[in-house]
Amino acid sequence: MRKAIRNISTILFALCSFLFSTIFLIGNAMPEQFNVVSGYDFKLSGAVQVSTQKAQNRLSVPVSKLSPGSSYQASLQLFGLFPIKDVKVNVVDVTTVVPSGMPFGIKMYTDGVLVVGMSDVDTPNGPKNPAKEAGIKVGDVLVMIDGKPVNTTEEVAAIIEKAGGRKMCFKIRRGNITFDMYFSCVKSVNENCYKAGLWVRDSSAGIGTMTFYIPGSNIFAGLGHAICDVDTGEPLPLATGEVVPARIYSIVKGISGEPGELRGGFEGGTMGQLSINCETGIYGTLNKTPILGQPVPVAMKQQVKAGPAKILTTISGTTPELYDIKIEQVRYNDSSPTRNMIISITDQRLLEKTGGIIQGMSGSPILQDGRLVGAVTHVFVNDPTKGFAIFAENMLKTANTVQQQAPAA
Repeated sequence: MRKAIRNISTILFALCSFLFSTIFLIGNAMPEQFNVVSGYDFKLSGAVQVSTQKAQNRLSVPVSKLSPGSSYQASLQLFGLFPIKDVKVNVVDVTTVVPSGMPFGIKMYTDGVLVVGMSDVDTPNGPKNPAKEAGIKVGDVLVMIDGKPVNTTEEVAAIIEKAGGRKMCFKIRRGNITFDMYFSCVKSVNENCYKAGLWVRDSSAGIGTMTFYIPGSNIFAGLGHAICDVDTGEPLPLATGEVVPARIYSIVKGISGEPGELRGGFEGGTMGQLSINCETGIYGTLNKTPILGQPVPVAMKQQVKAGPAKILTTISGTTPELYDIKIEQVRYNDSSPTRNMIISITDQRLLEKTGGIIQGMSGSPILQDGRLVGAVTHVFVNDPTKGFAIFAENMLKTANTVQQQAPAA
């Protein structure tokens, strides 16, 4: 009898431990707040159920009747029995956008110059690197030299050469911190000019996919991730930039271990101006409305579900087409806002031509149940048929800030 009780106690302890661990993990994976479109109830799929009873007891109308701008608390429960956490629910207006899927060229110039490498200078006294010795690091942004703003590599080289070997003030931006460094540059024996020992970059260009534009304002969003420096992996600080028409000419098919790419070129004219380069993509304003498509509502993250969906992308010329995909997994956690979904390409036409997701398809819109649910962001290097996607809701949130953050004319 004692042995049986002991075994039962062990099993109950294991079950309780498993239950509490599950609740803890789910709680950490859930964001602190959700948005819900006015007129809809807040629901989650799967084992996590939503209770709005506490909020409903304090309100005079059902939560689905609340107007945009309102908010309430909801309780998340495992199987409707075990409390997980309380979250804030914000009631918002439905927003419709036009999914694009068209390729576009991107030209951007940095705010300051990005330090992408270090190299010793050959001096009469042997190799030296004054910038590295002073504490400058790869990924730093050089903003000013001796009080003069610098935005091109040519400006940096000219100011250093003019100063000769005297001590100079280099204003550096590292993350959200800006500070000064003082040091003297040294003269290169072979090149007969003064150098700091830095490699810097001031611009970037490439081809991506436009995700959507907002009718009326012509604000656009694309890529679903930041434009980063190829050497440092750091987002390039945007000073100015533009988007131009582009055409896809050929495909390098993706295989395991070797991501493929869309190859194309810029065409004449300007489509619009860049305003923001950030973690969730690039944003700006179009000069004119593109070819009109059918506006669709933007899905809130809890409306996205695992299952069939479609991707709108261009793999030849300038005309996007719809292809079948499957949303394998949905992740609500806000800690990685560009990797909210795992998707797989299921359309044989696309698999035969591209091998799956390839470079240049970033930003391709994902549609499900008549809504824009997200955009492609990254490919799995070892399995190009799969990749990550961002919630459209995350991109829309940034797009709505374009008018406030756009550079002054």
